[in-house]
Amino acid sequence: MNPEEKITEILERLKKGYANPKTALRFSSPFELLVSTVLSAQATDVLVNKVTEKLFKKYKTVKDYADVPLEELQKDVSSINFYKNKAKNIQAAAKTIIEKFSGKVPKAMDELVTLPGVARKTANIILSNAYGINEGIAVDTHVKRLTQRLGLTKNEDPVKIEKDLMEITPKKEWGNISHLLIFHGRKICQAKKPNHKDCVLYDICPSRNI
Repeated sequence: MNPEEKITEILERLKKGYANPKTALRFSSPFELLVSTVLSAQATDVLVNKVTEKLFKKYKTVKDYADVPLEELQKDVSSINFYKNKAKNIQAAAKTIIEKFSGKVPKAMDELVTLPGVARKTANIILSNAYGINEGIAVDTHVKRLTQRLGLTKNEDPVKIEKDLMEITPKKEWGNISHLLIFHGRKICQAKKPNHKDCVLYDICPSRNI
């Protein structure tokens, strides 16, 4: 089975187990997704959704985030780790979006990564989930772990892992593959002890002896 055939098989099997592959973060606008994604770094989606449920009721527009005193915004997200820096980046991103992008979250990778707090992974999540644009593949810790275990990459650097995946994955699946691997990583292929018994990829996984 070559890499292209293997990724197709992985997608088919995982889609049967995770029927609706999309981000678990709750949002109703591209900027809300940006806020959620910035907050989600080293934090669970469950906690982020709990915080943003109140946050999104209080702040309705990009301008709301830009105008609020930073200390107040920091207090509103204080249950999230690194909240001071994350709030600072969110506000700075809001100001940049107003000043440079007419108040709208840009739809291009090269523009998104100019926003404070937005690196390539975050930009990929925004493009795919808010705009339906597949410009790359978001690589988080789950995607990194599973792609290495499945023999899809030998790289450690997320940018190189993304490049490896893009070369063997159909472009229409770039958004799906990330979510599917994340779901599978959380439920079955966990970092400390993979659940081989319930893994639908067990027979094609070179790391099944972990």
